[in-house]
Amino acid sequence: MSFRMNFILQCISSVSWAGMNWGLFKIIYQHTGEIGRGSGWHEDEFFIFLGTIWVINSLVQTFFMANAEEFSELIRTGNLDFALLKPIDTQFLISFPRLNWAQLPNGMLGVLLIIYSMSNLMKDPEKHLYFNFFTLLAFAFFVLCGAVVMYSVMIMLASTSIWFGRNQNLYSFWFYITNFYRYPMEIYQRNGIGMALWATFTFVVPILVVSNVPARVLAQPLGTPWKSWEWGLAAFAIFSAFWMLWLSRWVFRRALLSYRSASS
Repeated sequence: MSFRMNFILQCISSVSWAGMNWGLFKIIYQHTGEIGRGSGWHEDEFFIFLGTIWVINSLVQTFFMANAEEFSELIRTGNLDFALLKPIDTQFLISFPRLNWAQLPNGMLGVLLIIYSMSNLMKDPEKHLYFNFFTLLAFAFFVLCGAVVMYSVMIMLASTSIWFGRNQNLYSFWFYITNFYRYPMEIYQRNGIGMALWATFTFVVPILVVSNVPARVLAQPLGTPWKSWEWGLAAFAIFSAFWMLWLSRWVFRRALLSYRSASS
């Protein structure tokens, strides 16, 4: 934020991207009633989903993205030596040295979009019965679980810098795979390649649970109680957060074993 004009331009760019994203789906819903046949993702429900994605993206990009991108430079310049010498956990140190405040407006817009869409849904008295304070707590909890999963994927990709030297292409790969979590998982649950993508990004790299579970907490239970598989999906989201965090820790420590000091 020391360079104020750059900060303002980054905020404008981030908000503009969100606005264009919203406009695209607004146009789509002029031609269809729901995304995914029989999925229940009508316009207001989907915009809760979209707002959830913005919130998670904002958290990840504010706290982690810039730091993960900087990790390869620490290795290339040898400054990782100084991080290793400090009396603090190295993974924690490289994960939180600075924040990118310019990404916060996206999260704020996401919260506003969620509130607006929920206000439309709450006009239905039947849906109002399934919303309470516990719903908000559950939503916040699963958003944090989703952010943990995304951080874990990011730190594992960043760790490969130790083996490869530089990994800008892998960061591009991170953006490619995260494109899949921008849509409800029901659109993938069809025969053929759709099922393959659904299985891969639900159970192997569990990024679909990142957005689908917290959005479902607010949007889907408002009208109908959860089915047994939805409770199972929520439990799997919690398991995925712990499992991916442990896996990222293991990959990071294994990568450090291959690190050669700049002075060696």
